[in-house]
Amino acid sequence: MSEHIIASAIVISSTFFLIPTIGEIFAEKSGVLNLGIEGMIVAGAAGSFLTTYLLRGLAGPKFLGGDITVWIGLLAGMLIGTVLALLHSFVSVTLNRNQIVSGIALTIFGTGLGGLFGRGVVGKQIETSKLDDISIPILKEIPFFGAVLFNRDIIVYFSYILVPLAWFILFRTKLGLMIRTVGENPISAHNQGINVKKIRHMSVLFGGALAGLSGAYLSLAWLGRWQEGITNDRGWIVIALVIVALWHPINALIGSYIFGVFWVYKLQFANGVDVLGFTIKADSNLMDMLPYLSTLGFLIIGSVMINFSKVKRLIGAPTELTVPFYDD
Repeated sequence: MSEHIIASAIVISSTFFLIPTIGEIFAEKSGVLNLGIEGMIVAGAAGSFLTTYLLRGLAGPKFLGGDITVWIGLLAGMLIGTVLALLHSFVSVTLNRNQIVSGIALTIFGTGLGGLFGRGVVGKQIETSKLDDISIPILKEIPFFGAVLFNRDIIVYFSYILVPLAWFILFRTKLGLMIRTVGENPISAHNQGINVKKIRHMSVLFGGALAGLSGAYLSLAWLGRWQEGITNDRGWIVIALVIVALWHPINALIGSYIFGVFWVYKLQFANGVDVLGFTIKADSNLMDMLPYLSTLGFLIIGSVMINFSKVKRLIGAPTELTVPFYDD
């Protein structure tokens, strides 16, 4: 496999990780842990593909690499993710129930819902509605990197913009200050007139919309099809990525691309990789385990670290993460 193809695969895989990670950072910064991301991604992938497939007869002139059906499909994926996030938000924020239990239940429900949505379109193809790559003039001429980074679909470009935008909102705007205050000291925020639950609802819904978009990206832009087990449980990696990123959008970009490299090269090592003249080959089953073992490791490290208040403040973990807020 050529270096160009491998690098392109890394960008695509990293985009899939990055978009929901940014959304989960917002949710956790407000104090809400969402373990339902995997279910949101699966349901978003199935729902967006089903919508696009059913509307395939409406295909017309393409705009930004996609016709009207694929844009409706992308919106459908975001809507599904938002609705599922609303369920989690209602249970964990409005009713103040256990966020971890709610998130796991949401993953189970979302996975089942995805299977229901995708049951009639397994093996179907909608190549005419798949998002096409768009070349950026001048930038595409940069040797190697131009073709890899600036000849991609619109969702990849959106991820480039999303990172600095998320950083700006969280750390340079009044809204970002409110989100962070609600996650650090909700009682103080409440006393200052901030509607704590409203901020948490908004943050969780935003995270759900991005999770749904990530699922839609997977089925419409990346693979162009729906199949059972389409995510390979990669949604769980997003939870670890938030910890790896230390709840910071810039770090999320770096972490997502590291995991993207990891994900792509696990396939390469299974076939053998030439390193300084030596061919290194690893059993495919072992390589399949590594991303999840590393995810489990990061989750364990993260859970240990955030139990120590000084370390928690140092790494940027929200102080009131998973802690319900009672406003009466």
